[in-house]
Amino acid sequence: MSLQKSKKVVAVIGGGAIGVSSAVHLLRQGAQVVLITDAELGSGASGRSLSWLNSAGERTREYHALRMAGVDRYRTLFAQHPDLPWLRFDGGLYWAADDARGTRARHALESAHGYDSKLVSPATVSRCARNIAPEAMADEAIFNPGEGWVSLPHLIGWLMEEFHQRGGRLVEHAGKATVKTDAAGRACGVATAQAGEIAADAVLVACGPQTPDVVAPLGVTIPNGSPVSMLVITEAVDTPVDVVMNTPRAAIRPNPGATLAIDHDWYEEHIRRSGDGQYTIPEAVVAELVQEASKLIAGRPALRASGWKAGLKPIPGDGNPVFGGLKKVPGCFVAFTHSGATLALIAGELLAEEIISGEPHPMFATFRAERFSQA
Repeated sequence: MSLQKSKKVVAVIGGGAIGVSSAVHLLRQGAQVVLITDAELGSGASGRSLSWLNSAGERTREYHALRMAGVDRYRTLFAQHPDLPWLRFDGGLYWAADDARGTRARHALESAHGYDSKLVSPATVSRCARNIAPEAMADEAIFNPGEGWVSLPHLIGWLMEEFHQRGGRLVEHAGKATVKTDAAGRACGVATAQAGEIAADAVLVACGPQTPDVVAPLGVTIPNGSPVSMLVITEAVDTPVDVVMNTPRAAIRPNPGATLAIDHDWYEEHIRRSGDGQYTIPEAVVAELVQEASKLIAGRPALRASGWKAGLKPIPGDGNPVFGGLKKVPGCFVAFTHSGATLALIAGELLAEEIISGEPHPMFATFRAERFSQA
C-alpha cells in the first residue's frame, strides 16, 4: 500500500464488498470518501454470494494472478484475526457431472500452474474433509486445500467499522445514481434520486450488475452477462461441514452460526422478476435445492431453509473482470466482476492506489473497459 496521502474527494457508488473495500482503502490513503448506496449496505449481490475464495478451474493467467492475490489478502487478514467466525480456510471439494473425465481434466489444468489440487475418492475423502457422504460423490473428486470462504455481509460490517472510524461519509437509500461530468468531460460528482448531488474529484462505480447501466450514459459500453441467481441460508445444522463443496446439483459452504449457505444454477429458469423489480422463486424449488445439499452430508441431515435471496449475479459479458479508470471519462473508475468475494480486498486496494496516484495499475492492464470498444 502506498504511504502517500491525498486530499481528493472520492465518491464510491455501491455498498457491496468491493465498494466498501475500496472506500476503506481510499480512507487509509487520506482521501475524503462518500459511499453512496441505492438501498442499504450489502443489499445487492454481496448479500447473496456463495463467496468461495479460490482460483480453481480454467481462466487466463492474468485473472489467475489477480485471484491468487485476492486469496493472499484474505490469508493475511486470517493470520491477523484467526478467530473471525466468518472467514475460514478449510479447503474446497469439487467433482464434475461427467465424473472422472471432467474432474481429471480440471485437476491437470490446476496442477499445471501450481494450484494445490489433489485427487480424492469416496474411500479417501475423509482424510481431508469431515462429514462428506461418500455415496453421493463421483468416483473421483478434487480437494483444493488452500481454498476458503467468507461471509460478505460480515466482512462489510467489519470494514464499515473502520470506515466510520476514519471519517467516511455514508449515504444510504440514495436511489438511482448517475455520474456527473464537467464541461471538459471529466467526472466531477454524483447525482442521486433521493440524496441530491454530491461533488467529488473522482468517482468509482462499483454497483454490481447495475454498473454497465450507470456508465452507459457516459458513452462507455460494458456488455452485461449477469444471470439471475439465488442463495439459501439454512437453519443451524448439527452435522458440521468445513469445506466448500461444488457438485453437479448443489454448492455448499459453511456459514456463521452453524448454518450453511447453498446455491447452484440449474434452477435459473424458475426465478421470476415481478413488476416492482423483486425476484421470486417457488418454495418447492428451494426445497429441492436444500434436499440436494443434504445428500452431500453424512447421515443426510434434515436441512431446512431459514431464508433465501434471489437477484442478478454480476458477470461481465466476456466473463472477465472490468477494473480501473475510463479513458473516455477521466476521473471515473469502474469495478464489475463475477469474483467479487475473492477479489474484494485486493480490488479495493489496487483501485484506491490507481485513483490516488493517477497511474494505471499494471494488474488491471487486461481488465479495462476499453477492451470492448477495441474488439
